[in-house]
Amino acid sequence: MSDSVSIGDRYLALIDEIIALILKGKVSSADQVYQMLLNQVTPETGEIFELVLSDRLDTIQQQADTEPDELKKAKASRTLKAMQTIQNQWRRLQQQNQAAQATVTAIQEITKAPATQRLAAFLRNIDPNHKHPLHAQQLQQLSKSLQQFAQADEEFQEIATGINRGLVAWQQLQTCLVSWMYEQSPNSLGFGGVSEKREPWVTWAKHTNNEFCQALLHTLAMEKSMAEFVQQQPGFHLSDWVELTLILQYLQQGLVCWFDQQPYNVKAGSKLSISTFLTFAVIWSQLANAFGLGTVYGDAAAQVMLQILRSFSKKQYFPLYGGIFASFAGNYLADALNYLDEPLRQAEGTQEKARILTILGYSQRALGQYERSIDFHQQALEMARRAGDRACEIANLNHLSRTCVAQHNYARAIDYSQRALILSRQWGNSTAQAYALANLGYSEVMQAQQLQQLEPETYETAINYLQQGLRLLEQLGDVQGKALCLSSLGIAYTVIKQPEKAIAYLEEGFKAAQVAGDLYLQGLNLATLGEANYYLANFERAIYTGVLGMYLLNQITSQQWRQVAQLLTVLQGQLGADAFEKTLQKNRQRIISIIGVDGYDYILQLLVEYRQDL
Repeated sequence: MSDSVSIGDRYLALIDEIIALILKGKVSSADQVYQMLLNQVTPETGEIFELVLSDRLDTIQQQADTEPDELKKAKASRTLKAMQTIQNQWRRLQQQNQAAQATVTAIQEITKAPATQRLAAFLRNIDPNHKHPLHAQQLQQLSKSLQQFAQADEEFQEIATGINRGLVAWQQLQTCLVSWMYEQSPNSLGFGGVSEKREPWVTWAKHTNNEFCQALLHTLAMEKSMAEFVQQQPGFHLSDWVELTLILQYLQQGLVCWFDQQPYNVKAGSKLSISTFLTFAVIWSQLANAFGLGTVYGDAAAQVMLQILRSFSKKQYFPLYGGIFASFAGNYLADALNYLDEPLRQAEGTQEKARILTILGYSQRALGQYERSIDFHQQALEMARRAGDRACEIANLNHLSRTCVAQHNYARAIDYSQRALILSRQWGNSTAQAYALANLGYSEVMQAQQLQQLEPETYETAINYLQQGLRLLEQLGDVQGKALCLSSLGIAYTVIKQPEKAIAYLEEGFKAAQVAGDLYLQGLNLATLGEANYYLANFERAIYTGVLGMYLLNQITSQQWRQVAQLLTVLQGQLGADAFEKTLQKNRQRIISIIGVDGYDYILQLLVEYRQDL
């Protein structure tokens, strides 16, 4: 205790000395204060200095606030500014000490780890979820330190070489991080879209010297199998893997940072941040599956994947309620979230895993895999409850309701939505409540139709729930939820044979789904528009909207495209093949503006595929 007191007195004297020097004008810069603290405050006694500094600052602040004498008050104010300078430089020193300690810890973990765990130890220390993840300067120091152990084991030199090359490569890639966006069609913005250049992978490959990294980027550009890539790279080294890890990590983090700063740009913002997180997670998951879980590189890839997903799950815009398929428009990414399944099974039950399983659940529903969807949502529900993640818990109840509707199990769907509504009201979460209202109304409409209940009051109550949910989501500015409610209202009015009202909601719902970037809801709205226009005998409009809905649903491998194909096949039979094709040709430019020339050319082929499968 006496030592602590004497150290405290010494630090108090140091603070007063620095204040006196500042007030006398003998301190020329803040760096001078930093150097005095660096030389005279030891890391082991930093907490004592922190306490003394805090007490002294409180005392001077009180003097500045309460001193009646103007001269003394002025001096107290100057002293307070001097104290703030000391405080700022102390924070700077603390940060430096923390950075140095983080580097030392990383060196110890990597050098003491068994050979099979060294890569995992390195990845833990660059994990963005780590309390003190290593930045570029620390990585340079880590590289220098690891080289000192190279004689004992060449792997340490490999890691050091990979770090150095990765940092150099990132310097080159920074110049073209987002430049590819301005070199291609706006319709292909993002990942997995249709583009002759297959950006951004080709652009990045041109600015990378490492053959291993170039090969991976070209594999992504050409949408080839990751297993094939791995088979063609038998001679790569640990240094190549470390370099690739740093390159992909910096690219992903740089893009997310850039997109997060574009909130008013409909082509960027959170929609593309979501795309970036998931695209890079899927890449690492594909690598994990290609190398094989249980191998050093397979486990390392799965480790990076989980790091990305954990960072993603903490974002405010994490999509608990949908919109994922905007991120995976390319053919090979249409059901890419399936790749996340096996590596996630290896992870322990956590809040982050519950949120990722939520994505898997509603994505599987859109694909028509209802049992698998329910399995994911049930797992997520239990994990969310254990983690106390109420938002995730209610979201999964809502998703379970929606999936039960898809299975025509309406009583169970109503039960889930009622539970979601009760919990959301207890919790006071307006977003969750709005989705619960929408799901409750939708479930009751579908149940009433199944039971052939014709009383208008039955549908009025259910539709009122939907409209309450819509009003809430409009007030909250939730475009995704608004799109879902509008779609549900359109389907409800189609079910009860009021196509005029249905069309109004569905057209507005399609626009909202476009803004939200939800390809599934876009396809669903267009498909239902086809049905509603058919009821009104507006066959041209039914064909136009129907083929668009069929194509979009097919692109995300949703089995619901077949229902639209059935309607369009009926129309082909009623109008005749020639008249049907003339209607398509008449609307060719409008169709191409949404799905492109390749999409237009694929429409008739899809109808042939449907008939062949009958």
